[in-house]
Amino acid sequence: MLNPYYRYPKNLVLGVGKKIMMNRTNISLPNPIYHFMIIVAYMLVPSLKISAAILSVSQFITESQTLVSHRGVFELGFFSPGNSKNRYLGIWYKTITIDRVVWVANWANPINDSAGILTFSSTGNLELRQHDSVAWSTTYRKQAQNPVAELLDNGNLVVRNEGDTDPEAYLWQSFDYPSDTLLPGMKLGWDLRTALEWKITAWKSPEDPSPGDFSFRLNLYNYPEFYLMKGRVKYHRLGPWNGLYFSGATNQNPNQLYEIKYVVKNDSMYVMNEVEKFCFLTVKNSSAAAIVRVKITETSLQIQVWEEERQYWSIYTTIPGDRCDEYAVCGAYGNCRISQSPVCQCLEGFTPRSQQEWSTMDWSQGCVVNKSSSCEGDRFVKHPGLKVPETDHVDLYENIDLEECREKCLNNCYCVAYTNSDIRGGGKGCVHWYFELNDIRQFETGGQDLYIRMPALESVNQEEQHGHTTSVKIKIATPIAAISGILLFCIFVMYRVRRSSADKSKTKDNLKKQLEDLDLRLFDLLTITTATNNFSLNNKIGQGGFGPVYKGKLADGRDVAVKRLSSSSGQGITEFMTEVKLIAKLQHRNLVKLLGCCIRGQEKILVYEYMVNGSLDSFVFDQIKGKFLDWPQRLDIIFGIARGLLYLHQDSRLRIIHRDLKASNILLDEKLNPKISDFGMARAFGGDQTEGNTNRVVGTYGYMAPEYAVDGLFSIKSDVFSFGILLLEIICGNKNRALCHGNQTLNLVGYAWTLWKEQNVLQLIDSNIMDSCVIQEVLRCIHVSLLCVQQYPEDRPTMTSVIQMLGSEMELVEPKEPGFFPRRISNEGKLLANLNQMTSNNELTITLLNAR
Repeated sequence: MLNPYYRYPKNLVLGVGKKIMMNRTNISLPNPIYHFMIIVAYMLVPSLKISAAILSVSQFITESQTLVSHRGVFELGFFSPGNSKNRYLGIWYKTITIDRVVWVANWANPINDSAGILTFSSTGNLELRQHDSVAWSTTYRKQAQNPVAELLDNGNLVVRNEGDTDPEAYLWQSFDYPSDTLLPGMKLGWDLRTALEWKITAWKSPEDPSPGDFSFRLNLYNYPEFYLMKGRVKYHRLGPWNGLYFSGATNQNPNQLYEIKYVVKNDSMYVMNEVEKFCFLTVKNSSAAAIVRVKITETSLQIQVWEEERQYWSIYTTIPGDRCDEYAVCGAYGNCRISQSPVCQCLEGFTPRSQQEWSTMDWSQGCVVNKSSSCEGDRFVKHPGLKVPETDHVDLYENIDLEECREKCLNNCYCVAYTNSDIRGGGKGCVHWYFELNDIRQFETGGQDLYIRMPALESVNQEEQHGHTTSVKIKIATPIAAISGILLFCIFVMYRVRRSSADKSKTKDNLKKQLEDLDLRLFDLLTITTATNNFSLNNKIGQGGFGPVYKGKLADGRDVAVKRLSSSSGQGITEFMTEVKLIAKLQHRNLVKLLGCCIRGQEKILVYEYMVNGSLDSFVFDQIKGKFLDWPQRLDIIFGIARGLLYLHQDSRLRIIHRDLKASNILLDEKLNPKISDFGMARAFGGDQTEGNTNRVVGTYGYMAPEYAVDGLFSIKSDVFSFGILLLEIICGNKNRALCHGNQTLNLVGYAWTLWKEQNVLQLIDSNIMDSCVIQEVLRCIHVSLLCVQQYPEDRPTMTSVIQMLGSEMELVEPKEPGFFPRRISNEGKLLANLNQMTSNNELTITLLNAR
């Protein structure tokens, strides 16, 4: 049908010599005449009719119409699920009559009558409209030129420029936004270039396709793995891909019908090469026309096969399939074996942490090693046929063999287990585990070998790495009755002193070796105290979230910044070294470089390159020093911060969320180039909120995103929120604290939003840059900042989009109301109290326990 939202020419010719006058946005005819002319258009202009599978920019679909893929496999149109009266735009199997919907467009925003219409907007976006409101729409990353929508025979609805059939050139595709079904050819995982996540989410109920509790998604650990999540709680872990299958898959035998593969796609154009990580479903014998899908329900993940004769979905695999499929059912170092009763046993050499709880079949506390490790003399015990432990704290080495993997783990006292990352062809690659081993399962057949570190006395008489067995010859010394008690005591004391000294030396050697591998220096405490004049107050240049920062001068004349972690930081040596490794692997011109560290007793110290111009806040919030930063310099700083944040989110191997981005954590070198600093609160992207320290809300009031401050939920979008605040502060020269506007007290975000609605945002510009600024550039930066601080994370752009928007003249969408938008305050006393409270909160770095 003709599209009433399409911008037609003013004179549309229908037939020979007949003209109908139309305006540029809709048809200016009374409804009866309009409907009559639509019928005439159908009869006289066949080219305007909807083809079987393609919708052009001049057409639209209403309630009674559908698109059908070329071979009639899939159909797109409006439907109502179950007994619901709500209407949804969806895709379904055309020839299947039950449980056939595979994709829903407006699953969270239903239409409540039959007035829905699918059409192209005047800007070329595909929109689902109800009367004058938009219920759902597409967005593109590049310019649309005469777009068309096409329903493919694989169930993918694509929008492309007419004549362009290259899948890489699609403007948009439904396969990028799965609902509850994974079809063959769809991806589950991540596009690392755009931070686009492909995941499937269960319907809330058979009558309500809005997102329910269950989802299936890929966590981007160093050794990635898929999880079935119930809300934010891990429900099942599929295990990492080992080259042949997912380690936790209970059915590891190949079948003749389908296969699931995991792919890491590389592109040398990007810093870390990896641009996509995903798994996908393929049907092996396409000629057999088998219909296979992966569907997530309200309780499980299922692989289903359609049986045409019985007209029935046969369930081929269900996850979780048994008690051992439940996440971490046996706790740390517990091994789940479904054929035994009870199903949980401690690994050999370990005992229950709480025997009382264990005897009541509460295994959640897990197991502990019988004898603690001293590192020296440790060996590895081989445990065959396992689902390997959770990979949230691992290192992955893809280019070394198992022998080198063993040696590296043995020389690192914090490495507790290792195995091959790829078991094909006898095995290759290497994975090292740190901290406790969690969610282990024993398979009767199949599974992987895992080599677990054990103290020397616990390793004897157990199978070693190469499958050899060893025995210990126990020598019983002849008692020497003549030795006096005092001499025995002296010998014992001497032994303990020497052993302690040897252990310390061993630990120091291990630390030194690890730091050398990272190209870092292990400083001794005397060097640090000398460099900082014994941590003199005169040398103190700042206060970080976990301790003070001092300026120091090394013996070679180099200036350094010394961060001394306070004893209350809660970090042990293992956590500290993990943080050091994390920071050391981040290399970018807009990130502060770590030079080394110092560990001595309770002292844990980080040594960074020194930034001569200090922090950004000392410039932008100072009326005198602010004059030294004109607009071109501030714009360069904005781009530098954005590039550094993009590297953390997308291009670094570990994909980091900073969690404390603010002006005082942006340092300026001698050329005023910005460098992001203070990674004490940073976390690797993809981790669960309840793991490690991630159940603590840490950061600075005034910069924290609403979902993080209130619920403890963080993502790359919470960093984007902080960047938006920082962008406003750089433009305005004011902190995000209370400001007066009429009879309102507003923080900087609220003030900017109010001026934006009043179309008076030029009032925001810092007087120090009024003479040097380019108004259009400043307005664009303000626009982008308001997009970054929107209330809901899904509305905020990624840093990739931010850089594109800042560096181009592309059209920007209208921002929605920002997070933490304050209410009107009429009482003067409340106004002053709120001013004081907001000002003090903005200066405070916080840690809230159990924020949720």
